[in-house]
Amino acid sequence: MRQGAKTAIVSAIAAAMLGAGGYGAYSLVGSDSKKSAAPAAPKPRTVVAESPSPDLAASGAKAFLAAWTSGDLQGASKLTDDPASALTALTAFQQQVKPSAVTLTPGGPTTPAAFASATAQPAGAAAKPSPSASAGASGSPSPSASAAPASQVLLNFKSHLEFAGTSNTWDYTGYLGMVKMSDGTAAVHWAPTVINPHLGPGQQIVTQPVFNPPTRVTDRNGQSLQNAPSLTQILANFQSNPPAQNPADAGTGVAIVDPAGKTKPQPLFTITDPKPGQPIKLTLDANLQAAAQKAVDEQYAKDPSHKAAAVAIEPSTGNVLAVANAPATGFNMALQGQTAPGSTMKVITASALLEGGIDPNATMPCPSSINTGTVYHNDFTDEEPNNTFMQDFTVSCNTAFIKQSLATLQSGSLNKQASDVFGIGLNWKIGFPSFDGSVPGAGQTKDETAGEYFGQGKDLMDPLTMASVAATVANGTFKQPVLMAGMPQLPAARQLSPDTLTKLRSMMNSVLTNSAGTAYNALQGVSGNIGGKTGTAETSSDPKAPTNSWFTGYRDNLAVSVEVINGGFGAAAAVPAAVEVLKVGNGS
Repeated sequence: MRQGAKTAIVSAIAAAMLGAGGYGAYSLVGSDSKKSAAPAAPKPRTVVAESPSPDLAASGAKAFLAAWTSGDLQGASKLTDDPASALTALTAFQQQVKPSAVTLTPGGPTTPAAFASATAQPAGAAAKPSPSASAGASGSPSPSASAAPASQVLLNFKSHLEFAGTSNTWDYTGYLGMVKMSDGTAAVHWAPTVINPHLGPGQQIVTQPVFNPPTRVTDRNGQSLQNAPSLTQILANFQSNPPAQNPADAGTGVAIVDPAGKTKPQPLFTITDPKPGQPIKLTLDANLQAAAQKAVDEQYAKDPSHKAAAVAIEPSTGNVLAVANAPATGFNMALQGQTAPGSTMKVITASALLEGGIDPNATMPCPSSINTGTVYHNDFTDEEPNNTFMQDFTVSCNTAFIKQSLATLQSGSLNKQASDVFGIGLNWKIGFPSFDGSVPGAGQTKDETAGEYFGQGKDLMDPLTMASVAATVANGTFKQPVLMAGMPQLPAARQLSPDTLTKLRSMMNSVLTNSAGTAYNALQGVSGNIGGKTGTAETSSDPKAPTNSWFTGYRDNLAVSVEVINGGFGAAAAVPAAVEVLKVGNGS
């Protein structure tokens, strides 16, 4: 901050301090000029209703400012109508701000309007209490404070502060309210605004580290993200609320603070200049972001009801590599959506069944329908009595999952599996407001629980959570998604055993590589360690209502999830979109 800006900030502060003092009785030391045999009790000085003459007011102000300039804070405080509060505040200012030199030059008469303008709060600051109470170092009102006397004479003065080790000087206009005392002298009506016009009761002036704002927000490779429309809100969030910066880059500034922490610090002046701002580097990848945006835009372009969202995650770290929405503006469906995930939920259910002792090669009949209070069907009509668990997962048989899960899993076990292994519902802090999934706990009806085993009922997810599910399988351990490397990441309670992981990965691979798999056709030509699961989520009791299309999967160290509203079968919309991102790969 350069001198012009500093002066402008400071001048706005000066007016708040005048109004806080006391019009009434104040116990100030005085003496009786007459000698007597016994010492007379000190005669109290009080503020009188009469205004001091211009000359008397100017003389009192000059004496106060001279004492403060010389460092005689006790002498200066005795020239106010509240010496105790004045001494506390002046001492705190000297100790906390630490100016190497203070020069206070008397000015002339001013007006209440000028004072009010100088003490006006900046935009966004908390409303300042009426200048009717004097304050000590902490800004707390003096017990004897009262409303500012109407008879006070307003004067201004020039404040010039110097600091060791810098040529930056702090210059601002201060204000004094001069009142007449019962002994015929003029005194400064004490208020926080005497220290600085912006200082109010309950506030302090301190020195603290200051930083230049970050120059820009980039991807993990330093590439610009400004042309990524889905990231506008995310970039603005990091720009306006930058993470902790390197202390070595800090300068020193003077600010008004609220000790209770209810309001943000109000900068007043920069003592030593901070180093130039550095860019904020996010975990995002500009190339993957562009691919994800293109993929969801293509789905949305087919039909304006096909809102789409995609998230890409690096399984080994939890770093979020892409966040795309179509339309790009408005609600962030990728990070904050709350819809049923359909059969992508079977990844979590299958992991629980595997841990429950069901082998992928075990027979798991796939009836054409099952009645749990609601009649559930598959997306195909054939009944397969000799299917294995692996085959049911590959072709996405809802009825087999319902029947086996009701027999094997306990009430609430799906919720526990989702939380303990996949980190669902742990209140993630990714660097931007997000939804981290919800799976109902114990106490659901049999019918409700049946639907939740294949991603219906009250299961709620978004592409962020489902991308994380695929990432957890690929990595073997849950890594909470984050948008900036080094952010705190909540751990899951446990991880799947190596045997369970191997079986689950094999089942997810079958969805993409087995000719009967629901995503087989779209994944042709995609090499590497791959696995995935499609989902077709019903959003209405009307069997003719359109369904949402889902996919979650991984390729090596890249996990992707896509949701297309009203997109139909998972393989119809979400899979092709996800493949566009998976083909780019994670080049880190």
